[in-house]
Parts: sequence; structure tokens; C-alpha cells
Amino acid sequence: MRIANIDGRLTIVATTDHGIDVERASGGRFAAEPTAVFDRWDEFSEWAAGLEDIAAEVELRPDRIGAPSPTPRQIFAVGLNYRAHADESGFSIPDSPVVFTKYQSALTGPNTTVRLPSGGHTDWETELVVVVGRKASAVSEDDAWGHVAGLTIGQDLSERITQRSGPAPQFGLGKSFAGFAPTGPWIVTPDEFADPDDLGLGCSINGVEMQDGRTSSFIFGVPRLISYLSSIVTLLPGDLIFTGTPSGVGMGRDPQVWLKPGDELVTWIEGIGELRQSFVA
Repeated sequence: MRIANIDGRLTIVATTDHGIDVERASGGRFAAEPTAVFDRWDEFSEWAAGLEDIAAEVELRPDRIGAPSPTPRQIFAVGLNYRAHADESGFSIPDSPVVFTKYQSALTGPNTTVRLPSGGHTDWETELVVVVGRKASAVSEDDAWGHVAGLTIGQDLSERITQRSGPAPQFGLGKSFAGFAPTGPWIVTPDEFADPDDLGLGCSINGVEMQDGRTSSFIFGVPRLISYLSSIVTLLPGDLIFTGTPSGVGMGRDPQVWLKPGDELVTWIEGIGELRQSFVA
């Protein structure tokens, strides 16, 4: 199953260009607001599995698609989760997940125009994003996938000057400028993948490939991240976990490269789709 946010309404993706409005199809049983469904994920999944002969009347135009979980209560992000990215960043391989947060105000849908901070060094980071579907506290790795609603794509856009400012790193601020957390285009449930632990992902800028990796290269896979995070905090339905980026970011290049006005960034993950960001001054 794939679910999307179309004009702020929860929609099941039925074909490549049309979907089913959930509130209308369920006779009001489920609300239109996309994030509300995660608190009733088991009930919703059972209902959706039994849908028959429902007309897919919602047009899935790119300009109508919003963030699939638009108001998560928590957004976690994991750094240095690929060995090659840790190497290019000049860090040793971590012994446990390196976790920071992005702020909800940075969250957007998949097709956006992003204003670059003046005088900054804005970088790209392609990431698989986990959407939590069930409340998780002290979850074992064996049970972790059972707490996942689905997977989507994210860009952890990062303003490196702000990120490095001050006596301690400012990860949360440097990665939370307006528009710095595009996600989408929809959430894909784990059963849709042959192997949800091994997905290709990458990005290009103006048609030139910048990143190309596989999630099977994670240092800490999705089950480990959910188990680790839930041992410390309670994960809530609709929460997002950005799982880290492969090598190929601008900061790791020689010379370093930053996003500039006029650039188009296309981000993709196998079996999910793509994001498109354009940048202005």
C-alpha cells in the first residue's frame, strides 16, 4: 500500500496518476488529515486491505502532493550511518547511532522551491525515512519492523556554516531552515519491497549524479535504529526517522561543492519514487 497527502487529504495511491480519498471512501470512518491515520494504523491497514471497486478519482499531480506525514510529533535524524560517508566527513565509525533532530517547520512535500540562506554553504543528503506506525518503547530488533508504517524519501538539507557555528555543533538549526526537510512523494508499506533492508538510493544535481548507494550498507539498520531510539525515548505514530546519507555530499568533495541558485536536485529511492527541489537566492 502507498498513502499520500493530496491537498492536505489522506489518499491511497491506486495507480501512477490517481488515488482514493480515504475520508470519502470510508464514509468518514477515517479523517482526511494525513497524520491522524497513524494513531489507528492497524485498523486502517485492515480496512484498506478490503477495499474493492472504489473509484480512484483523485489526480496525483506533483503540485498537489504534500509531506506524507506532515505534522509528526518528533523528527529524528541519524548521522554517519554509512562507512564511506563517515570517511568523507573525517569521522571514525561510530559505536552507536549518532542522533540529532530536525524541526517540524522545515518539513515540506516532495516538489518544492527552496530559498538558500544568504552566504551559506548548503549541502544535500539523500536519506531513507522511516515512518513510525505503532507506539514503540523498548522494542527489540526482532520486533522493530512491526512498528513501521512505511518508508518514504527525505532530503536532509544542511547549511554547513550554521551547523558548525559556536562552541558545539548546531545540527538542529543548521538542518532546519525553511524547506530543509522535503519528504515524499508517498509512504510505501514494508510488504511492498522484496527486501526493505536493501534499497538503492541517490541524487543528481542538474542531471549529474552526486550520490548512489544502498541501504544494505547501513552501519545501523532500521531494526537497530528503532530498538536503540525506543530504549531511550518513546517513538510515536507518525514520527519520522531520517536514517543517514551515503557518500557523495558536497562537504566531502575536493574542492567542496554547495547548492546554488538555479540548481535542480532530484532525489530517488528504489521502489518509492523521487523528490525534486529547485533553489533560489
